[in-house]
Formats: sequence, structure tokens, C-alpha cells
Amino acid sequence: MNRAATLIATMMGVGYIRPAPGTWGSLVALPWGWLLHVLGGFPLLLLGIFAGFAKGWWATAIMTKGSADHDPSEIVVDEVVGQWIALLPLSYAAWSMGINILVMWPGWIAAFLLFRLFDILKPGPVGWADRRGDALGVMLDDVIAGIFAAIGVLILAGLYHGVLA
Repeated sequence: MNRAATLIATMMGVGYIRPAPGTWGSLVALPWGWLLHVLGGFPLLLLGIFAGFAKGWWATAIMTKGSADHDPSEIVVDEVVGQWIALLPLSYAAWSMGINILVMWPGWIAAFLLFRLFDILKPGPVGWADRRGDALGVMLDDVIAGIFAAIGVLILAGLYHGVLA
């Protein structure tokens, strides 16, 4: 098997941590997402998402080629990309207002929990993407779950800042 593909798909071995490798993948995405934001703000996190998606799709295709299991649990690069998408509203707000992204720590918790919820339950289009049975579907289900989580983060922030403030 291609070593580079394995390192990318498993996020340097994080996908082999048990139990719940997907949750570990989402957790490891948080400090990496923070680092991307600190180094280059919202634009670098967005670029990281696109690069992670492309590399993840390639690595997943390599790792699953000829296998009956289209989405092995050790592949967690998709969770990283999805979790970064869930963080986008926080990154944009911090970047555009020039504030420390860690000040929005409740949003980080919401982004993590909402992403895990949508990734596990696989509602609607998340489940559709997962059922594709190919490397693109492996990546897309987490992209869609990340979009749902990002929308949830925006709704919660709006409620907190608009209704509860």
C-alpha cells in the first residue's frame, strides 16, 4: 500500500486509535484548524479545507481500491476536513473582526458536537453521500455534515448574540 496515502488518510496514524477513531480524527482537527487560522486566518483555513479534500479523496481512493469496505474506520482525513468546515463561521468572524478565535470557545464546542452528531446520524444528504460507496462519498458525507454543523454554529451564535444578549 502507498505509505503517503496511508499517512494522509489516517492523519499520521490517528485513525488507528480505538475506540471511536472518527471522534479522534475530529479532535485532532481542532488544534490543526486553530494553527491554520493563526497562521493565515480564514483564507488559510479555507485553503486547508480544499487541499485536505483533494488529498483525502486521493488517499481514500488508494486505500480502498479493491476492498469491499469503502469506508474503513481508520480513514479519518474526512473527519478533519468536515470539522474544519464546521469551524469556518468562527474563523471568519475572528478574522474579519480581528479578535482571538479562542475567545469563541463555546462555538468550538458547538462545532465539534454538531459535527459529530451529523456525522454519526447521517441525516438526509449526509447519508446519501455515505451510501455512494466510493472515495468521493467518504469525503462528501463529512463535507455535508460539516456544512450542517457550520449552519448550526451560525444559528446558535445568532440566538446567543441576537436573542439572549
